[in-house]
Amino acid sequence: MCPKIRPGRRGLRIAMWSLVTALVVAAGLVGVVLWQNSYDMDEQRVTIRHGGHTLNGVLAIPRDGRKHHGLVVYVHGDGPVDATHDDGYKPMWEANAKAGYASLSWDKPGVADAPGNWLDQSMDDRANEAAAAIAWARARPDIDGDRIGLWGASQAGWVLPKIAAKTPVSFVIALSPAINWLQQGRYNLLAELRADGASAARTKAETAKSDTTLRLLERQATFEEYVKAMRGDADGMTADRWGFISKNYTADATQDLRALRGVPVLLTLAGHDINVDTADTERTYHKVLDAGGALTVKHYPDATHSLLKQSVEQSDLKITLTALFSPHSLFADGFLDSQRQFLKELGRVSHATP
Repeated sequence: MCPKIRPGRRGLRIAMWSLVTALVVAAGLVGVVLWQNSYDMDEQRVTIRHGGHTLNGVLAIPRDGRKHHGLVVYVHGDGPVDATHDDGYKPMWEANAKAGYASLSWDKPGVADAPGNWLDQSMDDRANEAAAAIAWARARPDIDGDRIGLWGASQAGWVLPKIAAKTPVSFVIALSPAINWLQQGRYNLLAELRADGASAARTKAETAKSDTTLRLLERQATFEEYVKAMRGDADGMTADRWGFISKNYTADATQDLRALRGVPVLLTLAGHDINVDTADTERTYHKVLDAGGALTVKHYPDATHSLLKQSVEQSDLKITLTALFSPHSLFADGFLDSQRQFLKELGRVSHATP
């Protein structure tokens, strides 16, 4: 006969087993997170000198045993972005690595302890910075200087062709690039108002506010004048941001795009982009670049401006959980494979060319 277990001891055993189970589950979840966020490439911190300043970068190298690799140079969109974009670039870097390409990116000035202030930069400043990074990469023995190209998103649409005008590039991957700063701003404003279900009165008021801002920019008004015109409500605008917009609000990529004629370009567009008028972007890219026959356009109907799945981006919880447990699944279906395939095809062409 088995001895009776006292209620106190039984409760203790249940509690212990519950704790053990919880620890095992937690350890398993941690293991899944670590595995899903481990990428088949080697990352190293690098330092690049540019105009008396230092760029703090990350170079991701494929683990394929080769001594030379092509390189994808990353050009950020708007905002205070660090070298890895909070690890958001890493699934793309791994796709590049699978195609035999290294990836290079750096912290924007003033981000992650990098010197400077990215809001002090013009689009030409950003292009000069990238050109310096490419020159640095070409001097490395592990980088094939004849296979260096660009990757850029959103605001980078104004920077990419400027880089190509300064230094030869082998290809360009452009995600959701805008063409005209002012047109994009108006498109974005109206799209967000529609998404919010704004009334006609609110839409009229916001449009008038935008028109006032443009008039202030055109007469080179100070930030203090802007705040006064907005009746003290800066609505998140800062003096640095006002200075950045004042430097760049006339940006238009139409003429600069001619520097990409004959260069293989992968233009990636999202179906739910409320930031950029993708129809205008595609129309302009075709108009300027089709003559060279090197333009490839990929559409992702279920993607947002950042090429994330719309169903994921709509929920902060989904973004967090997907980033932890399946970061590759953040992006629109086929997006990573398309980027990898584009790079692999470039490799075949370069090897076939005498």
